Amino acid sequence: MTTEEQYLVPVDEYLKVGIHIGTKFRTKAMQPFIYKIRSDGLNVLNIQKVNERLEMAAKLLSYYDPEDIIVVCRRENGWNAIEQFSKLTGVKSFTKRYPPGILTNINLKNFIETKLIFVADPFPDRNAVEDAVKIGIPVIALCDTNNELENLDLVIPCNNKGKKSLGLVFWILAREYLKLRGIIKDYKEFTAKLEDFSPEL
Repeated sequence: MTTEEQYLVPVDEYLKVGIHIGTKFRTKAMQPFIYKIRSDGLNVLNIQKVNERLEMAAKLLSYYDPEDIIVVCRRENGWNAIEQFSKLTGVKSFTKRYPPGILTNINLKNFIETKLIFVADPFPDRNAVEDAVKIGIPVIALCDTNNELENLDLVIPCNNKGKKSLGLVFWILAREYLKLRGIIKDYKEFTAKLEDFSPEL
């Protein structure tokens, strides 16, 4: 097996969407995922580690039924990708505003129980992370070079701000989730197009 074949998608696909391009700021916690710093000051993530963590996340997600997972994304760039992921997998998603207390206040009309939270960015989505901590459930998070990793159980290093990068992340995870849960037998059965996850602006 060649190195290329061990990736979920060809390396070129990752590079094309800029999944590896971080910010100029890097936290100490994200240091292990950083491959180099470009001459313009941008931190570049290690593609191999991005791929490894996507595989780990897909596996972890596949242990849960769709109704036991919540995906949260406050930042507009991820709304489309997450809505497509939700539509294909049946996983509940909250884009725009995450309703406060939805997991912790049983008196709320919209109270729900869940077993796993997945956030597109632990900073704008921190209310969801805090709720997960209160009720003691795991958190998966997409993290850029500037993110802190407190209260996160599984980190996927990636450009979590770009529409195309987020589109590819959720396209991969939708495909892997359906395959690992036996809903599709192989990749040929996955007909969703990447363009649906990150339509051109």
